[in-house]
Parts: sequence; C-alpha cells; structure tokens
Amino acid sequence: MHWLADFLAAIGVVLNGIPQGIMAMGLGFAVFPTTFSFGLAAIVNGFTGSVAPISFQAESLALTGHLGRNLRERSSIICFGAVIMLAIGLTGSLSKIVAILGDQIMGGMMAGVGIMLAKLALQMTKESRRCGWLSIALAVVTYLVTKDLVWTIALSVIGTSLYAVFVEHYQQALPDHVTARKFQFIKPQFNLTVLRGALSLACLNIGANISYGLITGQMTGLKPNPVNLNLLTSTQALADFGTSLLGGAPVETIISATASAPEPVIAGIIMMVIMAIILFMGWLPKIGRFVPSSSIAGFLFILGAVVIFPENAATAMHGSASMIAGITLVVTAIADPFSGLMTGAILKFILPLIGLGV
Repeated sequence: MHWLADFLAAIGVVLNGIPQGIMAMGLGFAVFPTTFSFGLAAIVNGFTGSVAPISFQAESLALTGHLGRNLRERSSIICFGAVIMLAIGLTGSLSKIVAILGDQIMGGMMAGVGIMLAKLALQMTKESRRCGWLSIALAVVTYLVTKDLVWTIALSVIGTSLYAVFVEHYQQALPDHVTARKFQFIKPQFNLTVLRGALSLACLNIGANISYGLITGQMTGLKPNPVNLNLLTSTQALADFGTSLLGGAPVETIISATASAPEPVIAGIIMMVIMAIILFMGWLPKIGRFVPSSSIAGFLFILGAVVIFPENAATAMHGSASMIAGITLVVTAIADPFSGLMTGAILKFILPLIGLGV
C-alpha cells in the first residue's frame, strides 16, 4: 500500500499549493508558463533522488507583490533574484553557511520557523473562522490518531474544502487575463525597485532554502539529512529564471508532506507532475474556486507546533551557544528566517571579539 500513501501525500501537497497558485494569479502572474518550473524540478529530482520538491510559496509571492508595482517589475524581481540564488547554489555557499553556523543556531532558526507556521495557521482562522478552526480540529484529531502527516494534510484540506463547498457554498472569482494558455515574453527591466526586490527575494530564499529544505529532510527520518541544499537552490533558481521571462509565477522551496511518504522522492515527483498537468491543462482556476486558503491552517499548525518546534528547540537550547540560539529563535519567529540567521551569525562571531564569550 506504499503507492497509496505516496499518492495521498502528493495530492495533499497539491491541494496545499492551490491557494498559493490562486494568490499568484491575483498578482497578475500567468499559471501556464509555470508548468516549466514544475517539469524541470520533477526531472532533476528524478535523476538526483532529491526528496525536496518546489511549489508555490506564499512568502515569496507576498514579498514580490508588495515590492513590484506591475507585472514587468515583479517578473524582473524574480529573474534577477534567481540569478543571485543560482550563483549561491553553484558555488556551494548554502551548505558552507550551515557548516559554519552549527547545529544550535540552525536549530534555533528552524524552531522559530515552527512558531511562524503555527502563528500563520491561527491568523488564517481570523480570516475564515469556521473553515480555519475546522481545518485545525481535523488536523489535530487526525494526527493524534495516526501520527502521520500524510493523512493529516489530506483529511484536513479535503474535509475543510468539502465543508466550504457544500455548507458555505464557497466559490472564488478569478481574473481572466492570467489564465490564458500561451507564452508571453516579458523583457526584464532594471531599476532601484527591481534591485531592492531581487536582493530581498534572495535573502528570503536563503533563509527558506536552509530552514524549509532541512525541515523537509528531517521529515524523512533519515540521517544524515538527505537534502542537498546547493542542488535545491540551483534547481529553484533555474526554474524561476525560465518562468519569469514568460510572466509565470515564482516557485520556491516548501515544507512538503511528501517527505513523510514511504518513498519521499517518488511522492515529490508525483506532486510536481500533477501540478504541471493542472497548470498545463488550465485546471487551476476551476479547481481553485473551491479550495479556501484557510484549508491548510490545520496542517501548518501541526507542522509548526508539534513537529518542527519541539525537536529543534531542544537542539537549540542544548549546548554552550544556547543564548545565541535562543535569540535566533525569537528573531526568526517575529521577523523571518534570514533575519534570525543573520542575527545568530553576527552574535556568534562578534561577541568573542569584544570579550563576551558564550
């Protein structure tokens, strides 16, 4: 029955990505060209055996939409941000960052990410109280019974979506101009807004690739962590670079429940192939009308508060650098992973220079 668990995990993550895909369309990104990104990543993971898939990521979409004033600026931000990340991936800088900072600071950052995800889940309940709390309730009950993230995301997302459609008669209207099945070249432009956006997006992705990538690797239960951060970064950068020139949406590293499947590599590939088919066939607008964004609140809450935070907080607080790791945790939780990581790095190397060892 391994194939069923793999398939359910893939479907759960697909349903998780659909609300973010709808968010991308709302920002003016075309979904048809984004087929390229999922197809490329599926091929790379198939050849390399990587367990970390990529998908739509709400954080990068929100940042790009906030900093870019129109589609051309947003596509340019993604394009130049991808160039920066490709350089980081090809030079192997990401894995060196992990080695230099050490397990405690990395654990503090990942524990902070756990708090961020749980907080995001609770914020979703404010936007849609019934669907949000139903999703959390379904996720908590499912996880307590099964201790399995695959069933947790599948049942909470599907159950909440069914409730939204049949009880609340949920439907979301979508713009037509982003759903066309065609390619449209977007010529990159360069200005201060694009430069600021590209650097900000690169900083966000550095933190996300380290934290989300390592968390996805942790979820496999394999040691050492099976995620190659440099390969993941290079793949994500190439995918974003290609799709940005065609007006497509960015796809980034995610925390994926496919890592909990019996065959995490196969489950991740299945997920990305399904997403590619959905985008290529133009089904996302039709499916997305019936999946509220709050349907993923339960999965995010369990993932953050129960799976990620306890183990990584224990790692962060056990050792000589517990104070720095604790500060890293707090800054990550209230700001973002990159800010937390940089704070930990600065404290680790500056305090000994001024005679304040930890």
